[in-house]
Amino acid sequence: MSSDHASRRLARLIGPSLIVITATEMLNSHIWAGNTAAGVYQNGCVLFVAGLAIAQNHNVWAARWPTVITLLGWGGMALGLLRMAVPDRVLDVVKRDTDRQVFEPASAVLLLGMWLTWKGYS
Repeated sequence: MSSDHASRRLARLIGPSLIVITATEMLNSHIWAGNTAAGVYQNGCVLFVAGLAIAQNHNVWAARWPTVITLLGWGGMALGLLRMAVPDRVLDVVKRDTDRQVFEPASAVLLLGMWLTWKGYS
C-alpha cells in the first residue's frame, strides 16, 4: 500500500472520529465537571495506544499533508502520557476551565477533523 493511500485511509478514519468525538464532547461539556482522576487516566491510556498505533503505522515526515496524521499520532501519545502521568493536575485544569476556554480548542479540533475527512474522501 502506498504512503498516500495509507494517509487517505487514516484520514477517513481519524477525520470523522475527531468530528463526532469533539462535537459530542462540546454538547456534553457539563459531564467533565464530575470526572475523576481515574477517568482522566483511562482516557490517557486510550489516547496513548491510539497515538502509538498511528505513529507506528504512519511515520511520514515530509512537507505534505500526510505529516499531519503523523503529528496527530505523536500528539496523541504525548497527551495520553501526560494524562496518565499527572491525572489529578489535568483534572484540576479541566474543572477550572470555562466553557469559552474549552470551546476554542475544541473548535480547532473540529475543523481539523473536517479537513482530514475532506482530504480522505476527496
